[in-house]
Amino acid sequence: MVISYSSSVTCSTTSTTAFDIGNYKTRLVKIEPQTCNSDPSPPKALLIATPSEAGNYPVLIFLHGYLLYNSFYSQLIQHVSSHGFIVVAPQLYLVEGADATEDIKSTAEITNWLAEGLHHYLPSGVEPNLKKLGLAGHSRGGKVAFALALGKIANISTNLKFSALIGVDPVDGMDKGKQTPPAVLTYTPHSFNLDMAVMVIGSGLGEVKKNPLFPACAPNGVNHCDFYSECCKPACYFVAKDYGHNDMLDDETKGIRGKATYCLCKKGKSREPMRRFVGGILVAFLEAYLEGKSSELMAIRDGNVTLPVELQDIDFLV
Repeated sequence: MVISYSSSVTCSTTSTTAFDIGNYKTRLVKIEPQTCNSDPSPPKALLIATPSEAGNYPVLIFLHGYLLYNSFYSQLIQHVSSHGFIVVAPQLYLVEGADATEDIKSTAEITNWLAEGLHHYLPSGVEPNLKKLGLAGHSRGGKVAFALALGKIANISTNLKFSALIGVDPVDGMDKGKQTPPAVLTYTPHSFNLDMAVMVIGSGLGEVKKNPLFPACAPNGVNHCDFYSECCKPACYFVAKDYGHNDMLDDETKGIRGKATYCLCKKGKSREPMRRFVGGILVAFLEAYLEGKSSELMAIRDGNVTLPVELQDIDFLV
């Protein structure tokens, strides 16, 4: 079954920065795998945020975090889409163990499906530009994105080429020496051999325990800092000071898992500023490296744009 429904995002008449909702009206499209439809069915359930008006748009694959639902990122992916991007957010699993191999395999299968299948599920006149393709992931999804891009699993590859890679508070396991398989981090500076631009986004509170009974959601030794230290140029790095590991999710995340996103991780005062920041910095980075429009990313680097959050760290490798 394919379910389409209009976005609740309100479009501004003129978008002033990437951190504002963009000028494209967006639609969310939910796709469930099936065998009886004549259109090519995706390997996994997908949530797609797409501009509603006809045009040719770059594509971003966005991978959810550990034991989270893709629907928890609805507001974030609509923000990105409102600036003229098609965002494909798969539901990689519902129950999963520590090994991320199947997640990597599924992401490769979804990527390979895009060319034959994606256009069948988009609004009339909307076409994906798969020559401008990015890959992003949050938490464990960030680990999976890096693992696929780095070819960590033999014989798993994609037919399409990624031009941009983003880790949103990526996590490679429980602690240094306790990485979940396949390990991504090697602890050798600038060792990632990637033929694409890379961005790492971190949360200042991700490494802080919510309470003594639970580990930090993004522990030191396997978090954003460690991922960025292994990046090569071109790469950029942003850490939001007073926000937590799940603060880019929707304001309301329902169900037991939704409640857990508030209970297990240290959090900031509100999700909206962090979500706006993550959405905006994704847009600025994708515009720079998929569209060749780097002015806003450079303005952010130079401190000429007002940000929704205070940054704890910022760095560029150029």
